Amino acid sequence: MTSENTVQFVPTKAWWKSAIVYQIYPISFFDSNGDGIGDLNGIHAKLDYLKDLGVDVLWLSPIYDSPLVDMGYDISDYCSIDPRFGTLGDWDKLIEGVHQRGMKLLMDLVVNHTSDQHAWFIESRSNKENPKRDWYIWGKPKFDAEGNRRPPNNWKSIFQGSAWEYDDHSGEYYLHLYAPEQPDLNWTNNAVRDAVWDTMRFWLDRGCDGFRMDTINHISKVEGYPDAPIVDSTSIYQSGSMHYINGPQVHKYIQEMHKRVLSHYDIMTVGETPFSNEPEAVAPYVLPRNEELQMVFQFELVKIDASNPEGTTSEGNDADSDPLIYKPWKLKDLKSIITKWQQLKREDGFWNAIYIENHDNARSVSRFGNDSPQWRAISAKLLAILQITQSGTLYVYQGEEIGMKNFPIEWGIEEYKDLATINFWNQALEERRKQEGKLDVDMSDILKNCQRKARDHARTPMQWHRGPHAGFTTGKPWMRVNEEDNSWNVADEETDPSSVLSFWKKALQIRKSHDVLTYGSFQLVDPTNDKIFAYARYLEGLSPVKALILLNFGTEEAVLSDYINVTDLKGAKLVLSNYVDGAPDVWTGERAALRGYEGRVYVLE
Repeated sequence: MTSENTVQFVPTKAWWKSAIVYQIYPISFFDSNGDGIGDLNGIHAKLDYLKDLGVDVLWLSPIYDSPLVDMGYDISDYCSIDPRFGTLGDWDKLIEGVHQRGMKLLMDLVVNHTSDQHAWFIESRSNKENPKRDWYIWGKPKFDAEGNRRPPNNWKSIFQGSAWEYDDHSGEYYLHLYAPEQPDLNWTNNAVRDAVWDTMRFWLDRGCDGFRMDTINHISKVEGYPDAPIVDSTSIYQSGSMHYINGPQVHKYIQEMHKRVLSHYDIMTVGETPFSNEPEAVAPYVLPRNEELQMVFQFELVKIDASNPEGTTSEGNDADSDPLIYKPWKLKDLKSIITKWQQLKREDGFWNAIYIENHDNARSVSRFGNDSPQWRAISAKLLAILQITQSGTLYVYQGEEIGMKNFPIEWGIEEYKDLATINFWNQALEERRKQEGKLDVDMSDILKNCQRKARDHARTPMQWHRGPHAGFTTGKPWMRVNEEDNSWNVADEETDPSSVLSFWKKALQIRKSHDVLTYGSFQLVDPTNDKIFAYARYLEGLSPVKALILLNFGTEEAVLSDYINVTDLKGAKLVLSNYVDGAPDVWTGERAALRGYEGRVYVLE
C-alpha cells in the first residue's frame, strides 16, 4: 500500500471542515446560580477553558422554552430561552463572548416535532377549523370488528407504544414519532416550512453561526400513512420507519431550506440522520451538488454494540431496534465501518462528521475503551487518537476530554432520568410481571444493560473539581453527580501533564497542525489483524504528506503483521503517543509491537 495506490484527490478546504466542535449539554455543564441546573451564564464562565482546550465551535443542545419531557427536545417556543437556562440577554452575552474569543456557536434545530405545549399545537388541537389544524398530522380513528377504537395505522413510537395519541376534544389522533408530548409537524404545509425558515433567520440574524438539525431525515412521511409490515407478531404496533426515514420529499424540503435560508449565510450545518446507515441513503444529504447540508451524523459506529442495531427495514435500518440491549462488538466491524465512511464519495465532496460520544450515547471509554483503573486513561487517550486522525469535522462531547465514564451498576433505576431509559425499563418490567404472574421479578439484567448503554451516562453533571457535586453546582444538582469519580476532574487534570485532558489539548494541536489528518485519504493497513487498527493517511499536493496511525484495542501486547504494505512511510516521525515513553521516534517499516491500548501517530512530510 503506497501513495501511488491511493486516490489522487484533495478536498477543498473550509473553516467548518477543520473546526473542532464541542457539544455542550447545558443542563449538566456548569451552574452559575446554585439552583442545580446548568445555564447560559455557566457556559459563559467556561469560555476561556474551552478556548484553551482548542475548541473552535460550540454546539448547544436545546435551550429553548420547554417542559423538558425529553430534556429540551420538546420545544414550546423556538424564539425564547427557557428561564432555567437564562434569558435572551444571557444568550446575547454568550454569543458576544464566543465571538470575542474567535469561536462560533451552533444552535440545535428541532423541527420534526414540537412540544404539545407549543402555541402552534395548542391552536391546532383547539378545533378542526383552526388555521393551524393542518400544521400537525391528524388522523381519524379506525375501528376493529368489535367496534374498538384504533389508531390510524399500526406504527410504533420510537419511545414505545403507538405513534398516535388520541385527542378527546376533537375525536382524532395526532402523530408523534417520539413521546406523546412531541407531536410531529406537517412539513407538507407551506406555512409550516415558512415558520421554520423564520425561526432559523431569527437566530442567524442574532449571531448564531449554524445549526445541528435534530432527526432531520424524519420530516417527510409517506403519503397516506400506510400500515407497517408485521415483523413482530407479539406486538400490536410495528416499526413504521420505512414510511418516514428518508421520506419521499425530504430532499426537496432541505433543498428549499438551503435556497431560502442557508445559502444566505456563512454558517455551519450538520444534520442528524438516525436509523439510516446505507451510504446511498445518507450521501445525498451531504453531496455539494445537491445543495443541502455540509455533513450529517450517521449512527453506524455508535450502534456497533446494540442488539439488532437499526436492522430490519428494506434499507437495513429499523427504528424499532432497541439500542439499550448490549451486544459485544468486534474490532473487525469497527474497522469496516470507519473505512466505509472514510472512503465514501470523497471525489464527489462527501464530508464526514467524526464523533463517538454525544448526549444520546453512553461514555466512550466505557464502551470502546476500558474504564478500569489500570486502563482508563490510556484507553481514553487511544480513543482521542482514533478521532483526531480521521477525515471530517471533529465533534468532542463535554466530559470526554477528561475521560468521564459511565456511572456504576450500584445506582438503581431511580437515578435514571431519560425518558427512553424509563420506557425501556417499564416495558420490560410489565412484560416480566405478565409472564411470571408476580410483581417481584428479577430485573438485574435490564439494569446491567442500562449501566452499559443508557443515554443517562452522557448527562451526569460535568466534573470541574474535587468537592461537593464535583464543582458543578453549589445547590442540589438536577441529576446525581458521579462523585465516586471525584479525582477525574478538570482542575486536577489541568495541572497534570499526563492526564487525559492534557493529552486532548496536545492531540487537537497535532490535528490542527497536520492537514493530512483532516483532509487526507484513508487506507486500511493489516485488515485481518484482530487486535490492531492501523491505517495510513495521504494528502497529495505540492508537498505530499503521509501519516500512519497504529491503535491496539486490547490489554495484551499486539503485533502489526502486515507492515510491509506501508514501506513508503519509512522515516515518518512520531508526533503523538499515549505512552510516556517506549514508542520508536521514527517508523522503520519493520515489525511493530504495541503495548496494551497503545496508540501512535507517525507523520512523513
